Amino acid sequence: MAALINVPSKAKRGDIIEIRTLTSHIMETGFRRTMDGALVPRDIITSFTCRYNGTEIFRADLFPAIAANPYLSFFTIAKESGKLEFEWIGDNGYSSRASASITVE
Repeated sequence: MAALINVPSKAKRGDIIEIRTLTSHIMETGFRRTMDGALVPRDIITSFTCRYNGTEIFRADLFPAIAANPYLSFFTIAKESGKLEFEWIGDNGYSSRASASITVE
C-alpha cells in the first residue's frame, strides 16, 4: 500500500523537526457485518515504527478504533544527516516500509 512521508530535507543540528506519515489501508475493525450478517474479518495495522539511522525513535501500537488511512505526526531532534525508516505491520501478514533522508547542517 502507498505511504506519504513528510520529513524536512534539511535541518540545523538541534532543531526539533516534525515528521508526518499517511498510509493507505482500509483498517477493517472486525466488528462490522455484511448484508447477510457474517462478520467482516478484522484487517488493521497493528504497529508503526520509525527508526533514525537505525535507532528506534517512535513506536505506536494501533487498535481497531483507528480510522482508515492512518495519519501519524510526531517530533524528534535533528542530530545528524541520515535516513528515517518507517514500518507498518498488521493483520494477515501486512507489512509496508518507506524511507526518507535528511541533511543536518
